[in-house]
Amino acid sequence: MAENKTQPTDVSVEDFLAAVEHPKRREDGLELLEMMRDITGQEAVMWGPTIVGFGSYHYKYDSGREGDSAAVGFSPRKANLVLYGVTEGPDADRLLPELGKHKTSTACLYVNKLDDIDRDVLAEMIRSGYKHVMEEIHTP
Repeated sequence: MAENKTQPTDVSVEDFLAAVEHPKRREDGLELLEMMRDITGQEAVMWGPTIVGFGSYHYKYDSGREGDSAAVGFSPRKANLVLYGVTEGPDADRLLPELGKHKTSTACLYVNKLDDIDRDVLAEMIRSGYKHVMEEIHTP
């Protein structure tokens, strides 16, 4: 099987975020960095060229495909902020309607800017998603 394209790197998270062109996206990225660091108790690591991740876990699908991924994370993309792992927790379905303006896909949460959402709800989603991934999905 092919190796996962998104792997942890030695690139500085702070340097990556400082280079984000859009000033609001950069500001939101720095705020998410602190929020996720505080909630997870983990230091941020760059996963690939654009994802800031916290914690890691090993997964194995029924298909046999397996690999490592960040437990939670984000990417300050041009179009929006993409958050990973925060919709994985058991409370996500209850919390999403309270979050504010957002979109979701299978595993991602998209927000235009943090000012569009309730930060306390987001913090609860990060906490729940991180705990779920680390305690329920993680395989040794």
